[in-house]
Amino acid sequence: MGKFHDSIKPPHREFIEKQHLFFVATAPLSAEGRINLSPKGLDCFRVLSENKVAYMDLISSGNETSAHTLENGRITFLFCSFEGSPNILRLYGKGFAVLRNTEDWEIYSPHFTIYPSTRQLIVATIDLVQTSCGFGVPLYNYVGERDFHFEWAEKKGEDGLREYVREKNLVSLDGLPTDLALNE
Repeated sequence: MGKFHDSIKPPHREFIEKQHLFFVATAPLSAEGRINLSPKGLDCFRVLSENKVAYMDLISSGNETSAHTLENGRITFLFCSFEGSPNILRLYGKGFAVLRNTEDWEIYSPHFTIYPSTRQLIVATIDLVQTSCGFGVPLYNYVGERDFHFEWAEKKGEDGLREYVREKNLVSLDGLPTDLALNE
């Protein structure tokens, strides 16, 4: 049976910091809008306090999280153990994107290794933490991180990355603007 907490406790933080993979979910307010669920890795998640987390978001083929959090703020993170004891941990809260050349960037970016392909940071205030058993999650062995993204970004170069963002990251699948669109 799931247990609920109003903040990230030390054992939750320890569990989060051991995971190589997490998932982020957001959705627009419209019932017809598409729910987004994305896997993330590359040591990009940070617990900043018992009620604040952030992750470094790299340029990719869509930018749903930015559009959804700009519209309504709702965000959920999911961590699950693929080795050792079974466990699932969800963080529920309100999130927002932090862009380069802003005051918030100066506050949050020092927590990360920033790459040329870092698109934005996603910061969230957490108001509910849920743990559950995870008995149905299979066991997997962690082999390592993929470097495809960084090779792709290097080939694109600074101008190519900027153009890619303009083409693919300014609106959501449902036509909602992202934070990047507001700064164009």
